[in-house]
Amino acid sequence: MYLEPEEEKMQNGEYGETMQQMLEILVGLGKVFGAEKLIPIASAQVSGASYKTIGKWGLEWLQGLDAHVAVPTVLNPIGMARDRWKEMGVPEVFAQQQEAVVAAYGRLGIKLECTCTPYYISQTQYGEHLAWAESSAVVYANSVIGARTNREGGPGALAAAIVGKTPYYGLHLFKNRLPNIGITVDDPAALKDAAEYGALGYVAGKIVGNRIPLFSGIRPPRDHLKALGAAMAATGAVALFHVDRITPEARLPTFKRDVPETVEIRMDEVREVFSSIEVDAIAVGCPHLSPAELDTLAGLLAGKKVKKPFFVFAAQGVIAENRDAVAAIEKSGARVYADTCVVVSPALDRYDAIMVNSGKALAYVPTMCGAVARIGTMEECVAVATM
Repeated sequence: MYLEPEEEKMQNGEYGETMQQMLEILVGLGKVFGAEKLIPIASAQVSGASYKTIGKWGLEWLQGLDAHVAVPTVLNPIGMARDRWKEMGVPEVFAQQQEAVVAAYGRLGIKLECTCTPYYISQTQYGEHLAWAESSAVVYANSVIGARTNREGGPGALAAAIVGKTPYYGLHLFKNRLPNIGITVDDPAALKDAAEYGALGYVAGKIVGNRIPLFSGIRPPRDHLKALGAAMAATGAVALFHVDRITPEARLPTFKRDVPETVEIRMDEVREVFSSIEVDAIAVGCPHLSPAELDTLAGLLAGKKVKKPFFVFAAQGVIAENRDAVAAIEKSGARVYADTCVVVSPALDRYDAIMVNSGKALAYVPTMCGAVARIGTMEECVAVATM
């Protein structure tokens, strides 16, 4: 693997032990995946931010690092809203450990905007090389924006953030971004809500695995593309998908639509994902809600009061720029939290059944929260919360 002179200095320890360790991580990844070199990145997004997921040993490793990130970098959601953790019901012992994790990342120069939707808070451009770790952010960046990132592990993304580069392999190469399985839907007109696209992704991810699907015959807007990709990343390992004539690379004149196999998904299969089980709480915002989704939720809750705990998750920056919608939502008794989400916060571990509007959350809630999950549209979530 070719290294620039500056990279060789890093490897030799001339810039300190942490920088040497980070470069060794990147070189090791590069050798495993056959990368010829490292390439500069525009930004990074680091996972392993919740104390619920990294625990004591992860925290100790972070606290031992001595470096500063070289590119704009944000964190994945942590285990609590930093300014409202008591209100969420997060134990104080957990809160103290979580604050220590955040402080360790902050000391590295990472922006403490803890979100799975970094594309809402900073401009990400078509064709940019990134090192993002959160699965739903990765699939959105690759598919909806047309940027280029592999599905990084937490240490790999952090190493890339500190070095400012990532190994040049996988989805950074255009030849590896072509579709290799087709997906059609028997009744695409029946897909109307983000939750329905999430349910489609929930089904499709199990079929596709880690392949790159090309969807034909559907015309989802951006929020629905977000839901579709996030679910496929959760039930499969999808890091890139195309929608014919919709996503940026599928609009290129040179885009190749030939695939060796096409699978039709029936809407009956999608509808089977939905259920009517009783739930103890409702949680929306996995991935974090967009400004448009906050506005929609505010409209649905207007003049209503929630009768069950209703958790709403969004990025700090999105909340700050949409105060009217947030105030309208909270007037109903629902609560809008930054920094965290249903999957990584211990606050939702006390519920036995949780309703979500996301195929990603539907996949992760049972294992991460120990609860039964039910998916519904935003409108259905409001109806259940207020009935």
